Amino acid sequence: MGTSSPVTVGVLSLHSSKESKAICNAVAELGHDPEWLRTENTSVRVGPEGATLKPDVDVIANRMLLSNTEQPCEELGLANTLATLRPMLNEPSATLRATHKIASAAALADNDIQVPDALMALDSDELNAHRDEFGEEAVYKTAIGTHGGGTWKVGQGDPVNAKVGNRYAFLQKLIERDGERHRDLRVYVVGNEVVGAMYRYAPDNDWRTNVALGGDVQDATDDLPAAVENIAKRATSVVGLDYAGVDIVEGDDGWFVLEVNPTAGFKGLYKATERSPAPYIAKLAIEAAGGEVDDERVRELSATLDDSMPACAPIKAKSSSDEPVLVGYTEEVVVSGTSGSKTVIAKSDTGATRTSIDTRLAADVGAGPIKSVMRVKSGSLKQGKSRPVVDLVVGVGGQQHTVTASVEDRSHMDYPILLGRDILENYQVDVSKRVDAVSDDEDREEEEETLE
Repeated sequence: MGTSSPVTVGVLSLHSSKESKAICNAVAELGHDPEWLRTENTSVRVGPEGATLKPDVDVIANRMLLSNTEQPCEELGLANTLATLRPMLNEPSATLRATHKIASAAALADNDIQVPDALMALDSDELNAHRDEFGEEAVYKTAIGTHGGGTWKVGQGDPVNAKVGNRYAFLQKLIERDGERHRDLRVYVVGNEVVGAMYRYAPDNDWRTNVALGGDVQDATDDLPAAVENIAKRATSVVGLDYAGVDIVEGDDGWFVLEVNPTAGFKGLYKATERSPAPYIAKLAIEAAGGEVDDERVRELSATLDDSMPACAPIKAKSSSDEPVLVGYTEEVVVSGTSGSKTVIAKSDTGATRTSIDTRLAADVGAGPIKSVMRVKSGSLKQGKSRPVVDLVVGVGGQQHTVTASVEDRSHMDYPILLGRDILENYQVDVSKRVDAVSDDEDREEEEETLE
């Protein structure tokens, strides 16, 4: 049963994620009032009588994605502003600590929670000088990243950079168990309760277990060792979060916490466990504002992942600023890998599923190592062909995208980079716009790739 005075829960999320929708819907189903705090409806007015937040809410559930933005500080500043006005779950300083992988690892290690050995050096020579300390194969990561992007496995002869693009990077010891398929545990903690847990298995020809990369999942909730449950709860508390997806891996020396994710997705967990964290997060927010919920109703709602568009979604007024960002037929982009960055001209191809990069450019920036081989179809060939794929960071118009790009010899083509739909889905393509002076009759035919 709900309180006679419904609580208004604001879900702070400028992106249209399934998780934000699910939390809004859960708040409504529990008999309270959700407000989706987005660009269209959110403002702060400061005047003689103090500060006013619009829309007015009693508590805020923070779902800001710092890892996907070019300038995380801007969105962190926004969250911090709202946190000064209303109680906030996953408050900004804890979210920053969790999002920055070295910061969270340092906090965990200082509180006797085992994490893999790691080194972040601000100088590339210093980072490479200690490379051998991390074994024959090491993990190389950007300090801020998501969905497994910005993560590589590097050998002893692979040079690394202190930065990948504009983000600091670090070396980390690879934790594996001999002879076993690589897997880890994602434990979802809300408050001081484990909502569910799943094993995540790496897909074929890869070593990362992220669901976004195609990893398999299996329910681990009922098999979760008590020690691991305790580690997940402690890790969430140490980092300072109210809810988190805690990634834990078992090594020969016990359990290691890999990450504490403040905006962990729900899809993989629900697929494995048929449990949605959304009602539990809604309950935590409602109770933080003094509201009441029926625990049995929370359990009932968790059996369904309702990520349909919530009734509280703000209606966006049309204006000239609503136009999508345009990219041209050709665009200047910044390509970054483990060894450095280069500015090149890329061609946009909406018929290509994935971005592709020339072999030589991939080697120059350290795009790799090769993580798998992908079968692709070509617009000029009836049969598919195999191409290696690598992680690549591509900066387009001030936005940064981490994609899995195919590697090919493009020396006979005009452009070393072909932008596929994995990047172009974020933009509107204007084929009449181009940054180079090549005329149409000089342009060579490109191959259009689709996954087979």
